[in-house]
Amino acid sequence: MPLYIWLVTVLLFVAFVFFVFAKGTVARNGAQSAADAAALAAAQEVRDELTDGFLDGVESGGWENWLGGDEFLGDGRAAATDLAAANESTLTGLDVGSLNGKPSFEARVETDYTVGESLIPGTENTRAKAGATAVIEPRCTIDLDVDPSKEVKFTCDGSGDWEIDPKDPGDVELPEAKDLFAVHLAD
Repeated sequence: MPLYIWLVTVLLFVAFVFFVFAKGTVARNGAQSAADAAALAAAQEVRDELTDGFLDGVESGGWENWLGGDEFLGDGRAAATDLAAANESTLTGLDVGSLNGKPSFEARVETDYTVGESLIPGTENTRAKAGATAVIEPRCTIDLDVDPSKEVKFTCDGSGDWEIDPKDPGDVELPEAKDLFAVHLAD
């Protein structure tokens, strides 16, 4: 009988420890989801800016720099902050950089909630942290025979060939952001 009581006590203790680790894993997964969402939101906000700049560049010239993803000005911080908050987290950092020559956005978040009370001391104040990096990848290439100062002609993966009259761009259905740029999490 004493051995039985001792075994049940040990098993209960082990079960409580596993429960604490499970709570920590849930918090970590929540933080990772928030970081992924924040990084993607920042990249999508900047992608929209690149698309607007491209469309303005069609009329004024210089469109090829926007199409290459080189001309972005913002950092997407507002969108990243909003998405982190929607996932019960706080954006603690957002770094804009380049990954393999493509614009990248590295978001770091910390959860607004803690792991909670448990048998392990200190978990009641522990918040999960995570980071993620999103990349904007241009999907289009300018045709080799094009003089960008005279005509707007390019090919995009997934949406085909585009030819836009720079003097009257309204004649053609203009490409959307998803046609020009892909946004994805970095590996």
